[in-house]
Amino acid sequence: MPSDHPKPVLRPSDMFDRLFESEDPAEVSRAAHMTAQTLLARVRRDQDPEVVERLIGFASAHGVDDIAQLWARSPAASLPGALWRLYLVQLSIHRDPHTASLLYERGRRQLPTADPIVAGAPDPARPDELVLLIDTIMRGVFTGDLAVALDRTAAFCRVEASGATHLADDHETTEPERSTALTRRALRLAAFAEELRVAARLWRLGDLS
Repeated sequence: MPSDHPKPVLRPSDMFDRLFESEDPAEVSRAAHMTAQTLLARVRRDQDPEVVERLIGFASAHGVDDIAQLWARSPAASLPGALWRLYLVQLSIHRDPHTASLLYERGRRQLPTADPIVAGAPDPARPDELVLLIDTIMRGVFTGDLAVALDRTAAFCRVEASGATHLADDHETTEPERSTALTRRALRLAAFAEELRVAARLWRLGDLS
């Protein structure tokens, strides 16, 4: 007989009984690293498909407040910092897949690199396909090679940054405010791309913790 009580959603913070309430930077850092390492190790060890799917959909279903509390202040070149950035990229696509598709398609046409191939989006990349892409990449975080997931997300961010830059140029004269917003977005995406690239290299070296 099936249970009347659904399984609880696995929240990263549920595992650790609020390990840090203080503002002590050392304690916050310690807890951030511990939660990221333990969460990743636990999911990779158990390989429970239901848990993996809940973690993939966590940010879209519940926002990023819990994740931010755990990992947002962590350095980019750390496991919690890298996971935080992965969730932010995923959430940005889920919240506005149409803009993500617009930027990606423009960036793909303009960027003379292999980044579109590394990211792995179909050609053309429709909004629903980009949602599927980022969820597939996130699944690789928990079930595959984390470095590959980081590299694919970095490549995706570089394509999007290129698209945002070129669209900003298009609107510079006619819509300066939109151009400015797109330029800021391009800078954030470019920064994320570099940070995720470095995180992937550190993971391969065994130095991402």
